[in-house]
Amino acid sequence: MDASVIDAIKRWPNVPAVSGWLSLDERGHWRLHPGGTAAQGGPGEGIGNPRITAFIGRNYGDDGAGRWFFQNGPQRVYVRLDAAPYIIEVGGDGNSLQTHTGKAVRQVSSWWLDHEGRLYASTDAGPGMIAGRDLPQVLEQLHAVDSEAGLEAAASLAPGAVLEVLHPACPQGAPLRRETRAAIATALGYVLQA
Repeated sequence: MDASVIDAIKRWPNVPAVSGWLSLDERGHWRLHPGGTAAQGGPGEGIGNPRITAFIGRNYGDDGAGRWFFQNGPQRVYVRLDAAPYIIEVGGDGNSLQTHTGKAVRQVSSWWLDHEGRLYASTDAGPGMIAGRDLPQVLEQLHAVDSEAGLEAAASLAPGAVLEVLHPACPQGAPLRRETRAAIATALGYVLQA
């Protein structure tokens, strides 16, 4: 967190938290919801100023109970997650991964595929969903541990079944499971609607 945010928390420690004002969409864009209407599910308004989005990203975290927030000075602003706490993108080298806030992903401990074909990961940076634009590349790079073939086996993976896979960002291998979106959120420990 920024030093100015930490100082503000010390100066005004009892500012009540709010929710309904901010969301993170499936593309990794922060969205503002005037009137606190995020819980109603609307798209909100895009935040186009890169300094503001960078500030949000630097002061973004979780409360230990699976709810994610932006610490806006002394006030905690809980975030509605349209997919996951982080949207994970392919890095500039084509093999590495990073979050939408710029954190490097150095380790993936598990992969999760939902029934709509979205891919999620439990990472050292936090839980996230692979960005839609990068999904084909990441899926192409994933290989079953016991085969050079791609993920043909994942298409028929039953809920609860596990397939060990490799990716350049996690060469040690990690399990891939297929579950519902809600079950993935529970398994990765985050709440979509705080």
